[in-house]
Amino acid sequence: MPAEVHFHNASPLQRVATRAALRSRLSRPRTASSIIHSDLRREIVSLARKPGDTISEKEIAAAYGVSRTPVREAILKLTDERLVESFPQSGTFVARIPVNGLAEAIIIRTALERVTVRLATERQDLLALKQIEALIETQRVAAANEDRNTFHDGDEAFHEAIASAAGHPGIWTLVQTVKFQVDRYRRLTLPAPGRMVRVISEHETILQAIKSGNSERAETCMIDHLEALASFSALNHINPDFLIHENEPLDPTHQPNKADQ
Repeated sequence: MPAEVHFHNASPLQRVATRAALRSRLSRPRTASSIIHSDLRREIVSLARKPGDTISEKEIAAAYGVSRTPVREAILKLTDERLVESFPQSGTFVARIPVNGLAEAIIIRTALERVTVRLATERQDLLALKQIEALIETQRVAAANEDRNTFHDGDEAFHEAIASAAGHPGIWTLVQTVKFQVDRYRRLTLPAPGRMVRVISEHETILQAIKSGNSERAETCMIDHLEALASFSALNHINPDFLIHENEPLDPTHQPNKADQ
């Protein structure tokens, strides 16, 4: 379901338009289950659906004009990915972010991206470097406007562009398979004072190191940039009910504070 309009909050006209658009998509070769999974996953990772939000099979099935079977299949897959929690007597909810899993994901991401930044430095693709510079400027404008969504998209594009500049865009595809919980955490940290400005500064430092041809320096800058996430210094700015720590019992009655972060 499009993140911009949740079905249960939509006007009658929006509901008709949403149903029509979704049915059109479902007529394409992809299965209903895969489309619903992809849409829900995007909404959860982007925080359009926050930790603790209810997932209604009935509403989703109605929005897509399908039975509950493909919805259940999509939810089962999201449960395997630890993005959804289901409790027989309580319902289905967007899962909290597992703090202890974040460090592992960041270690894997760092191992991959230190390679791409080194290769990008050695390759010196001038057109790609100009594109990276433009992406940093986009982030600067987004930060000035406090546009967190555009800022986050720019951050994604920055790291993807480095993989492309390295001549190995597939590495970024691999990074995406392990970082979705980190993405949720990062979106929650953007309101932290000075966070967006600090990220821009780190991106500029990485780009300058690449341009200088100093691959060792570029690699160090990338490692420092990514490992800053592992410090979890922004945790104090996040609603604690959005997070779950190791050995913390799953509580089917757990209902996070819906305060926007």
